[in-house]
Amino acid sequence: MSDKKQLPTWDLEAIYPTTKAWEEDFAKLKGLAEACLAFKGKLAKSAKTLRDCYEAMDAYGRLCEKVYVYASMKSDENTLDSENRGRVGRIESLFAELAPCFAWFDPELLAIPSKTMDAYLKSDTLSFYKRSIQEALRGREHTLSEPEERLLGMYSEVLGAPESTFSILNDGDLTFGKLKNGAGETMELTHGTYHLFMEDADRDVRKAAFRKLYTTYKKYRNTFATTLDFAVKSHAVSANVRHFPSALNAALFGDKVPESVYRQLIETVHSRVPHLKRYLEVRRKMLKLDKLDMYDVYNPLLPSCRCHYTWEEAMKTVKAALKPMGKEYCDALELAFKQRWIDVPERKGKRSGGYSGGCYDTYPYILLNFQGTLDDVFTLAHELGHSLHSYYSRKYQPYHYHGYKIFVAEVASTTNEILLAEYLLAKTKDKDVRTYLLCHLADEIRLTIYRQTMFAEFELKIHEHAERHEPLTADLLESEYYDMNEFYHGLKADKLIGLEWARIPHMYYNFYVYKYATGMSAAIQLANRILKEGKPALDDYFGFLKAGGSRDVLDIMRGAGVDLEKPEPVAAALDYFGTIVDRLEKLC
Repeated sequence: MSDKKQLPTWDLEAIYPTTKAWEEDFAKLKGLAEACLAFKGKLAKSAKTLRDCYEAMDAYGRLCEKVYVYASMKSDENTLDSENRGRVGRIESLFAELAPCFAWFDPELLAIPSKTMDAYLKSDTLSFYKRSIQEALRGREHTLSEPEERLLGMYSEVLGAPESTFSILNDGDLTFGKLKNGAGETMELTHGTYHLFMEDADRDVRKAAFRKLYTTYKKYRNTFATTLDFAVKSHAVSANVRHFPSALNAALFGDKVPESVYRQLIETVHSRVPHLKRYLEVRRKMLKLDKLDMYDVYNPLLPSCRCHYTWEEAMKTVKAALKPMGKEYCDALELAFKQRWIDVPERKGKRSGGYSGGCYDTYPYILLNFQGTLDDVFTLAHELGHSLHSYYSRKYQPYHYHGYKIFVAEVASTTNEILLAEYLLAKTKDKDVRTYLLCHLADEIRLTIYRQTMFAEFELKIHEHAERHEPLTADLLESEYYDMNEFYHGLKADKLIGLEWARIPHMYYNFYVYKYATGMSAAIQLANRILKEGKPALDDYFGFLKAGGSRDVLDIMRGAGVDLEKPEPVAAALDYFGTIVDRLEKLC
């Protein structure tokens, strides 16, 4: 790989050429917030007044995003720089200070008399904001009075205490000791290194790391059960207070996703569990094991086929893989490299991991920590998918409607990954390399659809316990999780896997993880359609990329050719997984 010093970094001067320019915008925020507060008590006065209030809030929100994005990305460049961290702290404190300037808006909007609101909705003056107003009115029965909303806002930090406690315990206080890896090197076992141990070719190393990690969790099982119990209860109580029939219904309300989509996902995945069990049998045979366990499902089956890429090779590979997206997309892709959207090299103090960020008035920036692995190439394709989705949403939608929902956020990124996988498979005839790539693709689908759906099903079960006022004890959680893991994987695994729920932060995210599974299911259908149909599929796909938040998420996906209210997209995605297993069985 090239010298890390030569790898490109992102151009944050395109946002603010100097920190002084950032300070000048930061100083404007309080005045913009106060301009919004000036409309309090006046929304029912006229359609123009309401429109002007919306415009004032957009002006505040738009500048907030730009100021915050710069501060947070400067901090991510070097988390050791106190000035960088200080800017983030200042903007977050200001947001908290200014929050009361906006808490009144929804209750006052919903208190406007029906006759007045009907006239507003027919007015040309408010035609631009009609969708937002209708969305707010849809939530009328779930919005409390201004004093009640203010009170809930004051207690939001308290209600988030279980997740905060989990985070501090899990990420800060918990230690797992040291272990030797397959090369004989002693390493600290951490959340970050655990996956390295799980990918080790030495099974004894994998088993030792697995047991060491979960034996530690076992010591604190009651504490983790308590934090999860109260987090789930807070979701249930919040749903009840806001007059939702269930926590699931409340969590899906904002996206206009019916409960049937969630439950249907679980049912459809259940019907395709035999594909997963076949894949795990391929793994068992390739590893020459009498019995597979959960510490045998992450290690590469052919580590000798691991690929290594320079940055230039990674760029070239991704560009070639995405050629089926057409000239318009590929031209936009070039901007990511020419305009320096991407911070590529790993370095001391830089935030770990990767993400796509930015806001309406910046580039759709990407943070990477590139090491030249195949996973890094897939990460590049993935994050470019996010960034190109943001690029088109911001280019074709006004600020007020540019933001797309989390429900569709993983679709564009995963579509790119599927295209990359198919490109790499088509490029090689080497049996071992094809096996390696097929296993990589199978694992991506396994972890994103099967595993996340298992989490989603477990999450549903524990919320149903809470709604029946049944405490989530450690014994209950371990037993139900172990049984569910056995159903999905078909393995009589080490009993310690029953503690996996204790280390998964997504359990606190209030019915979030199912979106990974629906997103990848949609992406597989979209990618395969693009490869087979070309322009007609691309036309529909660009409609999705450019839609932002201008329509409901299910309507946007239907326009792209994927109806997630039906079981077919998930079934087709897992049948595609089944064809991958078929190919592996023939190769192995």
